[in-house]
Amino acid sequence: MPELQFTGKEYVYNHHLSVPVRPLVPDARKSLKGEGADENLIIHGDNLHALKALIPRYAGRVDCIFIDPPYNTGNEGWSYKDNVNSPILKEWLSNNPVNKDDMLRHDKWLCLMWPRLKLLHELLSERGSFWMTLDDNEVHHARAALNEIFGEQNFLATCIWQKNYSPKNTAQHFSEDHDYLIVYAKSKAIWRPDLLPRTEEMEARYDNPDNDPRGPWKPGDLSARNFYSEGTYSITCPSGRVIKAPPPGTYWRVKKEKLIALDADKRIWWGEDGNNVPAIKRFLRDVKPGRVPQTLWFYSDVGHTQDAKKEVVSILDFKNSEDVFVTPKPVALIQRVLELATDEDSIVLDSFAGSGTTAHAVLAQNTKDSGNRRFILVESEDYADTLTAERVRRAAAGYSFSGTQRTELLREKLTWTQLRKAETLLQQVASVENLERHRFDSLAKKVENGELVVTGEKTFEERMPGLGGGFTYCTLGEAFDPEKILSGEAMPAYTSLGAWLFHTATGHPLDSKSIAEAASYLGESPQHHVWLIYKPEREFMQSPAAALTLARAEDFAKAKPGKKHLVFAAAKFVPHKRLLDLGVEFAPLPFALFRVEG
Repeated sequence: MPELQFTGKEYVYNHHLSVPVRPLVPDARKSLKGEGADENLIIHGDNLHALKALIPRYAGRVDCIFIDPPYNTGNEGWSYKDNVNSPILKEWLSNNPVNKDDMLRHDKWLCLMWPRLKLLHELLSERGSFWMTLDDNEVHHARAALNEIFGEQNFLATCIWQKNYSPKNTAQHFSEDHDYLIVYAKSKAIWRPDLLPRTEEMEARYDNPDNDPRGPWKPGDLSARNFYSEGTYSITCPSGRVIKAPPPGTYWRVKKEKLIALDADKRIWWGEDGNNVPAIKRFLRDVKPGRVPQTLWFYSDVGHTQDAKKEVVSILDFKNSEDVFVTPKPVALIQRVLELATDEDSIVLDSFAGSGTTAHAVLAQNTKDSGNRRFILVESEDYADTLTAERVRRAAAGYSFSGTQRTELLREKLTWTQLRKAETLLQQVASVENLERHRFDSLAKKVENGELVVTGEKTFEERMPGLGGGFTYCTLGEAFDPEKILSGEAMPAYTSLGAWLFHTATGHPLDSKSIAEAASYLGESPQHHVWLIYKPEREFMQSPAAALTLARAEDFAKAKPGKKHLVFAAAKFVPHKRLLDLGVEFAPLPFALFRVEG
């Protein structure tokens, strides 16, 4: 496979390994407590450091990653700030921020993305998928980088999102009306998308003119282009008409005996007068319950950029859309990703959170299907609280709003086939009116661009209802520094240190639900029960209570039988051989340099 080369690659290739581990520090004042709040996170801090902070608890656990990174258009003014310890790299990175005149802006973008993509890959579960929006500035470089990191064999698709609803007449060459959505799997052999709901138009293709008890069906062509040795026989219709052979260049799809059996089972349609070329009846009940996703995503289905700006404006009380200084994505776009890539209990991560659309989409999708998806957002900019988290607070709890909310209920292309079934189409509209009228103040029906559109309209005068849920707002604490730990200057919380030690020792993420701090228990790996005797107090770590004793070792072995035990402690007061007899392995903490008094 061709290898991507860019300036600085040798310095950032393994940079993610040298990024220090920093604990997440919850901020109760900025958090929103609600259902699922402990599992939903909004992290304010450098996203490279935040991703490294997530590794101990979430490595291999994230089911869906959606990111909307800088597109590197040359107009964004982003800066490369990673602390790569190389004088050469620092010298050519000195020209910040990145702009169109920067001849190395593509190299800098790749230096920015490479270590982040490496950590995102580590966080992704084996059944997970990765989604990234971009435009033509970097999509080709991104594909090459992702092929190296995720493996070319795990590329799934590049989807086209129609982001504009009308052409830009100010364009000098072409109106750029789409963005890309690049999709990779952690393992293509494992990952499969969920099916999308079938549309009304798809359902309308099925009819039941002969009142078949098996339900609606549509005719399928009996002829095929591929040669079939027994596919050239003559057919006699019920009317007596003889069809001597299939159409020129084609063959009957099934042999004659099979056709006779299908006809006996009333699975062949000869037309109302029994004189048509036979067609195979394909029953609606036999087809997939949904539709396979396509790579063309139209704004009519998933929204456009103006929709996204209006959403942010209405939620956050901006005076107009010009105040929205970020480029948000519509909720419907990310909900489409969630429909395809998540189940009801998935963990969803967005490390370029921006205006918080991903969290909004997760809450909306949970409301739609009663799911329990959890989100993790990371935002490095100063607006992490006032824009990102504030939007999620209002989406969850509800917000003041005056205006009209419109929900599309039916969209049908007015094809000749549809017009011939005008009565059926009118019945569909009437059915929608009967089912949905109670939810809306009014229903609007119009024909636009060759489509019949039925929209439900609801006027809000005071408040949009909340979607429920909550989150914990976190910042990044000081990096784990053995010298500061040993001096007692910076001692991390039990759960933070425990997650780091557990992942480092076992290679697996620590499930925070398993932690029993009072019992010194962290959790279970495939090989061990893991214990940590620790308090973030210098006095405790200098006392005999911080040591592993024989009584403690026996208690641990008795409390969690069936596996070996790994115990982190500052010291031990029991012979190594006795621990081996109990199936206990002692792992000295960095705090072992504290003088434990006997």
